[in-house]
Amino acid sequence: LIHDITVWERDYAIRSRGLMGSVISYPINKVKRVMNDNMKKTQEFMLASQQLQMERQIRMQLLMRERMVATQLAVVREAIYWWGGFYGLCLVGLTAGFLKTKKPGVLAPLVPLSFVVGYQADMAFGNKMERIVAEADRILKEEQHLLAMPGATPTFKMVDEYTPKAR
Repeated sequence: LIHDITVWERDYAIRSRGLMGSVISYPINKVKRVMNDNMKKTQEFMLASQQLQMERQIRMQLLMRERMVATQLAVVREAIYWWGGFYGLCLVGLTAGFLKTKKPGVLAPLVPLSFVVGYQADMAFGNKMERIVAEADRILKEEQHLLAMPGATPTFKMVDEYTPKAR
């Protein structure tokens, strides 16, 4: 950096100050100024890098969440086929039992089973997921107090205290 000083700059510094040490102090001040500029640029770069990294982490979390929800929905859809088959078998069997015995109590198990199959079908093929998301949004906006965790928000100190010490 000292070599970046032109002869004219050095002579001007000597003449304008008329002080001893001006030949040495001028390059040192320039070095300080360049170092400060470099430090500011490094800090700006680090901040931009951290912001980019955080944005990528958020996108990754959203992608993972979408995959998890899709998997859960696929599980529900697979389960409805089994529940539907079981319900159909029970419907036929219990109806045959009712026709044979003429006792309405034989059809009683169809009532709760109908609710279970209806709920699963609504989740798998209806708009239940949209209603759940809408309700979650409403809770986030209007009932924030219900979301508070017990105790204080964890701090680094709390995490360090909780982490077992290496022996």
